[in-house]
Amino acid sequence: MQDLLIKGISIGRIKMLRIASWPVFAEFIKKQNADVLAEKLRLLDFVKPLAGKPLGELTSLDLLTILGKHTQDHDPSVYQFDVEWFGATKGAKTFQLLLSEQTEKFDQALEFIPLEGPVTKADFDKFVASYSAIFHSYTEDKANGEKAPLVPATRLLGMRRPDQFVVLTAPKIDVYCQGLAVSKFNGFDFDGYWQDLVETVHNASWWRQAEPEDELEKQIWNARAVLTDMYLFADDNIAEQSNYVKLKLKIEARMSKVAAGGAPRRRSKESAESLVDRRLAEDDIPEYLHGKRDSLVHEVKNGKSVDQAIKLFRAIFG
Repeated sequence: MQDLLIKGISIGRIKMLRIASWPVFAEFIKKQNADVLAEKLRLLDFVKPLAGKPLGELTSLDLLTILGKHTQDHDPSVYQFDVEWFGATKGAKTFQLLLSEQTEKFDQALEFIPLEGPVTKADFDKFVASYSAIFHSYTEDKANGEKAPLVPATRLLGMRRPDQFVVLTAPKIDVYCQGLAVSKFNGFDFDGYWQDLVETVHNASWWRQAEPEDELEKQIWNARAVLTDMYLFADDNIAEQSNYVKLKLKIEARMSKVAAGGAPRRRSKESAESLVDRRLAEDDIPEYLHGKRDSLVHEVKNGKSVDQAIKLFRAIFG
């Protein structure tokens, strides 16, 4: 009953998007949880300069930030937000594996989406064809490969162009479709996503508004498509559920404990290369990690232990 009530509230709020003017749209978002809005805007500000770089050139943590996959290694002094806001891809195992193995192919697909200006249906169709070909060509579960999943694609699209694309999760699809009174599409229906959701959003009065002068409203305007999720129901404790907040508090507690009990042990002076090579020589290391040797060394040089770096890479590629 409670889940149905929450869903009903979310649908009712999404209905507002069909008739809202820009002042109504922006004011509603500003009146929601201020801490959550601030985190989401910090995430988008962090991601913006990364959007134009090839995925393969990003650090492992920055790549996970694009993908929406939080780890304990996301230092809250650097990543001052929960990377999983809008929608996470941690459950999309095939997507994660293919992205690690065919990174250049994903870059080629994303290049069809311009970083500025309008995104056309033709641009989107080229992205979809290129993205779908990765799953068709490089999966073996079916004779002709797996279907390309929509949900993780919307995360990539939303982080590249937050003004143009709504990031979905499986539960959000039904809420958006009912709220906007459009045909229900499924988790593989890219045409339905564009025609029924993206075009409906792009035709809304608030979306077609010219860029405002107010600084906060300008930030909202530049992310107006992804920020439609601020219209979904969220309880009063949502800010406390942020992975950023949880990790920050955890680290603060650990530092207080260290301060009370003395300084932690110093890391060995052995080189990062030697530490990584010694660990890679052990029997429990899967073969794919040997190909990530330079990246592991890079992470260790940046302050991680070898086991922390390996754990991170297992989370991404394992």
